[in-house]
Amino acid sequence: MDQEQFVLTPQQLRPRTNLDALAFGNTSEIEPLDRIIGQDRAIQAIDFGIDIDSAGYNIFAVGPAGSGRTTVVRQFLEQRASLRPAPQDWCYVNNFRDARYPQALALLCGESKVLRSEMDALIVQLRRDIPMAFEGEVFEQRRREIILAMQRQQMMLYQELEAYLRERSFTLIRGESRMVIAPIAEGQPLTDEQYEKLPDKVKTRYENFRPEIQEQFGKTMRLTRQLERNGRQALEKVTRDIAGFVVDQSLADLMSKYANTKVAEFLTAVREDAISNAQNLIAPAEAQPLLLGREAPRDRFLENYRVNVLTESQTCDFAPIVIEDNPTYANLIGRIEHRAEFGTMVTDFTQIRAGSLHRANGGYLVVEAKNLLSNPLAWDALKRSLRSRQIKIEEMVSFYGVVTTVSLEPEPIPLDVKVVIIGDEQLYELLYTYDEDFAELFKIKAQFVSQVTKDAEILEDYARFVAGLCRKEGLLHFTRDAVAYVIDAASRLVEDQKRLSTRMAQVADIIREAAYYAQKAGHNLVEVEDVRRSMMERIYRQDHTAERYRETIEDAVIKIDVQGSHVGQINGLSVIQALGWQFGIPSRVSAQTFIGRRGVVSIDREVKMSGPIHDKGQLILSSYLEACFAQKSPLSISATITFEQLYTGVEGDSASSTELYAILSSLAEAPIRQDLAVTGSVNQFGQIQAIGGVNAKVEGFFDVCQRLGLTGTQGVLIPSANVQHLMLREDVVEAVEAGKFRVYAVDTIEQGIELLTGVPAGEVDEQGNYPEGSIFARVSAKLEEYRGLLEKIAQQTNAAPEKALRDCAQDKLEEPPSA
Repeated sequence: MDQEQFVLTPQQLRPRTNLDALAFGNTSEIEPLDRIIGQDRAIQAIDFGIDIDSAGYNIFAVGPAGSGRTTVVRQFLEQRASLRPAPQDWCYVNNFRDARYPQALALLCGESKVLRSEMDALIVQLRRDIPMAFEGEVFEQRRREIILAMQRQQMMLYQELEAYLRERSFTLIRGESRMVIAPIAEGQPLTDEQYEKLPDKVKTRYENFRPEIQEQFGKTMRLTRQLERNGRQALEKVTRDIAGFVVDQSLADLMSKYANTKVAEFLTAVREDAISNAQNLIAPAEAQPLLLGREAPRDRFLENYRVNVLTESQTCDFAPIVIEDNPTYANLIGRIEHRAEFGTMVTDFTQIRAGSLHRANGGYLVVEAKNLLSNPLAWDALKRSLRSRQIKIEEMVSFYGVVTTVSLEPEPIPLDVKVVIIGDEQLYELLYTYDEDFAELFKIKAQFVSQVTKDAEILEDYARFVAGLCRKEGLLHFTRDAVAYVIDAASRLVEDQKRLSTRMAQVADIIREAAYYAQKAGHNLVEVEDVRRSMMERIYRQDHTAERYRETIEDAVIKIDVQGSHVGQINGLSVIQALGWQFGIPSRVSAQTFIGRRGVVSIDREVKMSGPIHDKGQLILSSYLEACFAQKSPLSISATITFEQLYTGVEGDSASSTELYAILSSLAEAPIRQDLAVTGSVNQFGQIQAIGGVNAKVEGFFDVCQRLGLTGTQGVLIPSANVQHLMLREDVVEAVEAGKFRVYAVDTIEQGIELLTGVPAGEVDEQGNYPEGSIFARVSAKLEEYRGLLEKIAQQTNAAPEKALRDCAQDKLEEPPSA
């Protein structure tokens, strides 16, 4: 077999993008891109979700970070918002029937600020005009008349009572705090001592009068109190009449302006309250002391007339767009603040604060899924609001069973909002599977993809994207060849020669860094060498962990051979993920084969250091061995395989072909070249299947070989299906061009084992035999030898082969040590 047919050319390792079809010398000559690259499906879904007004058609934008999710959503919302009217303003005002339940008022856009100013002015006016009205002569004259009339009537009642008492030898003694009825003799009230010295007959006469005197006294007192009540009522009526006149004058314009609206109901309640509390403004200020620096109580009732503007549009030209970066419960639904008074936390309607749902009401709300779900209560609160179509502000303490001195239950506000949640596929699937409300509330899935097919239109879009970023951020413009190199870098991001990354945030970073190095080098335009340098510098900044690993190989702490040949030993390849960076490392895979029928045993599996996909791959290679070598008789083999000096566990099936090569080498006693490393999974028919991380794996082995010394024979075997995924680093491609390194692409185990051992695998004939000297013939011979030995042991021990083998092994263990 000609091994050269499997060698890949430098062009296959990193195809170069050709932009000759685009007529520009540098990006300053082309128009910037005005759309997102490769997200047509997501754009259509968002367009539909925004336009439809039915309930539940909120949007969940799914895709990887940097794929343009937020940008697309923002662009579409800005377009739609400009076509929708601005929403109403919302305010909270005092509920004069029960202050615990503040009332919500809706006003036309911009009117909330006006009403707030008008009510603030009304408070100032009432505070000034009401006291002035009661300082006039009219009120004072009417007050005096009422008081004098009441006093005259009371005096007449007392005079009648005194006359009544004198007729019965009693008198009325009026003190400062009470009145006493006492008997008299010779015109003078009797003391208690004098009264006791009276004859019994006289005292009896006095006592006989007491019941009717007490009744008459009580009647007089009742009439007196009635006169006082009538006087107070008369004074209150006068006060209400005058206060009513002042208040009506102050409210006339507002009542006319807001007639037939809910604001008019509020103004009516303000009128009644102001008239009822007008007396508080008449009381002398010196009789109303300040409390701990706060306003005097006589003014406090006026604060109930203020308007707490909850939401007010910045502009009345279009609907609002709110992007909530920290969607806590309070930031989303709103909150009720408290203030301390005499060591107690209290609140009122002026302490109610809006959430992002209030600000987005009538428009659009955008939140990140991970932020929303990481905040306790926020997700449930959002769902509750969307289901009920209203925003109900509740105090957070109520969810934890904490009671405050003053609590509020503001009137819920009707909700009309389109919510867009931005997240990844995993969060979407979790919510869809485990949250029964999710599918009903978020019916639109906008799927953003991470890659797009590379075609002429996309290439032009990429060039225009580079041009747009350069203009927007003031970067040096790129030459056409530099743009082509950026596109190659975008292919490397997705590890596919035929596709490009749509995670434009990552591509933008490449552009920025290349422009930085071009400017540092004093270039007028960004050249290919600047883009290449930015890529190599990025690798260098993140390559610390991989560099330490290569040092351990160079110091022979981790044993890896890159020259020579060994039986049952091969270089496998793994990918390590470290803090957003991945790199490939070679690992020695070893195999031992011996008599037995345990089959292939993975040491890593036995000690529970392997994952299920790796274990599946191991079972598949066992199936392949049986299909090839157990057609005439059962497979008589025990084999062990392991990844040497790998202590972090093994997962994935990309080493299943590598493990199979090691077993075949051990059985055939055919040395495997150590200057080659292998990756690729195998199926039950011996076909080599594609794996992930092919670029990192090839580069990882190249870096080790380069450190230990390139010989020109070193290389990597990869699946042919992975050739399209190769976008290797420039230094690897240059080494291949110089004949210092090779990459082979194979389709089958047979091709791979011949490359590794230099011996043909052999093709089975009609009798089921393999050509003499071939790898498979040597394997078959070894297996036949094992089977014969097993049968011989069975005959000697008169037991089944498996039991005979176990007994033999047990006897061996129990032999006494030799002297």
